[in-house]
Amino acid sequence: MDRSQILEHLPGLRRYARLLAGDAWAADDLVQDTLERACRKWLLWRPDGDLRAWLFTLMHNLYLNQRRSAARGQWLDLDSVSETLAAPEDGSEAARDLERCLQRLPAEQRAVLLLVSVEDMSYADTARVLQLPLGTVMSRLSRARTRLRELMEAPATAAPAPPSAAQPPALRRLK
Repeated sequence: MDRSQILEHLPGLRRYARLLAGDAWAADDLVQDTLERACRKWLLWRPDGDLRAWLFTLMHNLYLNQRRSAARGQWLDLDSVSETLAAPEDGSEAARDLERCLQRLPAEQRAVLLLVSVEDMSYADTARVLQLPLGTVMSRLSRARTRLRELMEAPATAAPAPPSAAQPPALRRLK
């Protein structure tokens, strides 16, 4: 593995980490941890393999490990602190809205959406990076796109409407 091979993937790794983590500092730490792990485990990479997919797999697994560690620690209700979270310093209002909406997606859907849409990975590469079946990738991508569209179209200050007492809850048939 040559240094220049890794350097050409840094912009994509940083972009994915920033959108995945939602915070510039955490993203930089995630990229650094990914590069350190790649250096420690470089013997595991096959020269005939896809270096980009391998690096993104390392990053995604590190991200999941960090989330699990944080979940064992302290719980934080994101809705209660959403107004105090730092927004990007530059960009339009729509870009800030998009980033906020991305952070509201479930992590599993957000990861698939970012790899396919932002990093332009094929479904097969995304499945390999996330260690998921191809059908699961396509399903999560569809749900992520639908949910993101709903979040972007919803008024920014509108809260979910409480269920009406006059209307019974919708029932679903399960087989």
